[in-house]
Amino acid sequence: MRNRNATGERTTKPKRKKAPVGHRIIQGLEEAIAWSRGESDRVRVTVVTIPEIDVRQVRRRMGLSQTEFATKFGFPPATLRNWEQGRATPDAPTRVLLAVIAKHPEAVEDVLGKAS
Repeated sequence: MRNRNATGERTTKPKRKKAPVGHRIIQGLEEAIAWSRGESDRVRVTVVTIPEIDVRQVRRRMGLSQTEFATKFGFPPATLRNWEQGRATPDAPTRVLLAVIAKHPEAVEDVLGKAS
C-alpha cells in the first residue's frame, strides 16, 4: 500500500509481520481453554437455535412417498418413519439439511447429483 510522507513523497507502508500459523492455533486453543474455565471474556460466542421441522409436511409437499423421499435424500427409510411418527427426532445438522430440502430441494439434489 502506498502512502505519502510529510514532504509528499510516496512511501511504502511496511507490512505487518504475521505470527506463524502454529503459534496462532496454539494461542486460539489457549484462549478457548481459558474461556471454558471462565477465565476470559475475550471469546465471542454465537448461539444458533435450529428449529424443529415437520418432516412429514416437507415430504408430502414434495409429493413423495416415504421411500422416495428417503432414497432421494439419503436417509434410511426406517429413520424417516421414526421421525414422522415421533419416535425419534432429527439431530441439529439433520434439521438444517431438512430445512434446506424444504426451501431449496434442487440445491440438495444438485449436490447429491440426483435429478428432480
